[in-house]
Amino acid sequence: MSEKHAVHLSIAGMSCAGCVAAVEKALRAVPGVDSASVNFAEQTARVSGEAPAGALVAAVVQAGYQAAEMVGPEDISGRELAEFAHYRGLLQRAAVAALVGAPLMIGGWFGWLPELAPGGVPWFWVATGIATLGVLVYSGGHFFTAAWSALRRHNASMDSLIALGTGSAWLYSMAVVLFPDVIPSLARHAYFEAAAVIIALVNFGSALEMKARGRSSEAIRRLIGMQPAMARVVREGVEVDVPVEQVGLDETLRVLPGEKLPVDGLIIEGRSSIDESMLTGEPLPVERGAGERVVGGTLNTTGSFLMKTTHIGRDTVLAHIIDMVRTAQGSKPPVGRLADRVAGVFVPAVLLVAIATFLAWFNFGPEPRAGYSIVTAITVLVIACPCALGLATPISIMVSIGKAAGQGILIRNGESLQRAQQITTVVLDKTGTVTLGQPAVTGIRTMPGHDEADLLVLAASVEAGSEHAMAAAILAAARERGAALLPVQDFQATAGRGVEGDVGGRRVLLGNAGLFGERGVAITPLQAAYDEQAALGRSSVFVAVDGRLIGMLTVADPVRADSKAAIRRLQARGLGVVMLTGDAPATAEAVAAEVGIDTVVAGLLPGGKVQHVATLQGSGEIVAMVGDGINDAPVLARADVGFALGSGTDVAIESADITLMGSSLHAVADAIEISRLTVRNIWQNLFGAFVYNSLGIPVAAGVLYPFTGMLLNPMIAGAAMALSSVTVVSNANRLRHMRLGREAA
Repeated sequence: MSEKHAVHLSIAGMSCAGCVAAVEKALRAVPGVDSASVNFAEQTARVSGEAPAGALVAAVVQAGYQAAEMVGPEDISGRELAEFAHYRGLLQRAAVAALVGAPLMIGGWFGWLPELAPGGVPWFWVATGIATLGVLVYSGGHFFTAAWSALRRHNASMDSLIALGTGSAWLYSMAVVLFPDVIPSLARHAYFEAAAVIIALVNFGSALEMKARGRSSEAIRRLIGMQPAMARVVREGVEVDVPVEQVGLDETLRVLPGEKLPVDGLIIEGRSSIDESMLTGEPLPVERGAGERVVGGTLNTTGSFLMKTTHIGRDTVLAHIIDMVRTAQGSKPPVGRLADRVAGVFVPAVLLVAIATFLAWFNFGPEPRAGYSIVTAITVLVIACPCALGLATPISIMVSIGKAAGQGILIRNGESLQRAQQITTVVLDKTGTVTLGQPAVTGIRTMPGHDEADLLVLAASVEAGSEHAMAAAILAAARERGAALLPVQDFQATAGRGVEGDVGGRRVLLGNAGLFGERGVAITPLQAAYDEQAALGRSSVFVAVDGRLIGMLTVADPVRADSKAAIRRLQARGLGVVMLTGDAPATAEAVAAEVGIDTVVAGLLPGGKVQHVATLQGSGEIVAMVGDGINDAPVLARADVGFALGSGTDVAIESADITLMGSSLHAVADAIEISRLTVRNIWQNLFGAFVYNSLGIPVAAGVLYPFTGMLLNPMIAGAAMALSSVTVVSNANRLRHMRLGREAA
């Protein structure tokens, strides 16, 4: 399913993993839906298929929740305002409930409250019951309406547990107040303070959870904030500031120093250093000049330039990154789907446990049986809320995907994130992955009496008339050194052998050993150096002036500056590193030796690479493939985890599970490290949530009472339930500060 058929929805009213299951079920039932994934942590849904947004929204509303389509990145500010208003509302509800519940709780502790006894109207308790009812309506009304909505759909959720617990406490307390003579004296206790304090604690916990959860969406907000609101457009020779939404294709924009680029385009005039750290994770600015591509959201640090727009709106690289991050944050790894399945049946199971607890205490418990039955059943309902379980996976995924995006690592989905930490072998393509992927002058040797600068100027001046790849490398080397080219007369090229021309009255010849042999130019002084470079798979060209050898230029595809360190880092983690290439064995082995790779397979066609990866997988290896070219697409798809360098082709990127927006192999090690830390964090969250519920429910049911005489207070259960969710979110947010090997170095 292509990205253009994906609909993003903002969902309101979800309170636990049971709600997630209900919303996903409702969305999947809509005709035309291929898949639906709900992110409880971000309160969003992503739906793929042909179903219209209106039908999806209607299905969610029919299921008892609120929904609206998220049209684009610009919706973030409105959503933040809505979330802040909801956060303040939760705090206000918690405060009102606390104002009623706290005095009752303190009065009960110190024995300040009047007793409940038959005879007369206990006006204090009647007023207290009415005040508590007000708390249930104002501060807890959303729990009851959501519970009723779930009941109508034959469903149950966290709201069902809260509503049942607090509602039962209030009803029992009012029965004690209004009919005290019917209730045995030992059971005459009102639980108004428990109902009010539980409502206060749950609302306060939800507010804290929402605040902490909001921090995990920081990556999306930061990415959206990278696009400037205005652009300087040159129209009819006049520079005009317009909103970025009004910028069209093929328009000319002026970008000044210190400004962010509004959209993607090509520089047509000028040169500057561009800070592309938002895109690649690399801190150093890169030089960009006429004819080179620039990306919206990056920062122009020095010069002013003109650019022509090539991609606008949702077609920009930044928009695609935002969409990919948002999609990945909403996806679920296998461990997350397991938790969802457990949580989906958890609430109905808790209801059965609460009923069994009530009946056990009512039939076999000590007096006052009714009081004990009510207290234990309420405590089970309150402490069992599976909020922490529902948050355990998605909150970790959100934070880690955002962290990875900040490092220039775009992870397609949660499954790829989980799979990356299982990798045992990393397979690397050579050209454009381990190496730069473009020829460059890697060596200059001169004869006595000649210097490198003079040789390079003469060679570049003659090669300016050639279209050979080696000529481009020599010209690039001359430009880097700031050399001024000289005019050339009588230029001649001999196909596959060399070029020559007159430069300032001197006849300059560049070519291979065969051409120099034909012209009678002795190359003996540099023959050994030539053979040495040839053995390493590097191409060299001799340079002569007026029939006399003056030097030699060596051109090769140089190894990336940090490839050796990155490969050593992968090996230090116990990973096997293999290089597969279609290049000649001599060149491949030379590059492998330079970067420290022991296993090399050269001369492979794309099908051969796929077969080699399949062989590794057949031997039990979990294989990652790193590549950047069109011919890498099949093997990227075949690998367990495919890494595509963002500097590569769109086909390779589409075939990969993880896209590295920069060109450094350190990002592969970073991604594996992020995966390892994230999966460990998820298991910590799941373990904490399962242990909390597994231990909390039996304790709440009273299993310790026969041995210790201890029962869990419903208010303590409410505080523990709220704290468990906050703990899970806080633990996940630790991932925002994880230090990767490259950062720590």
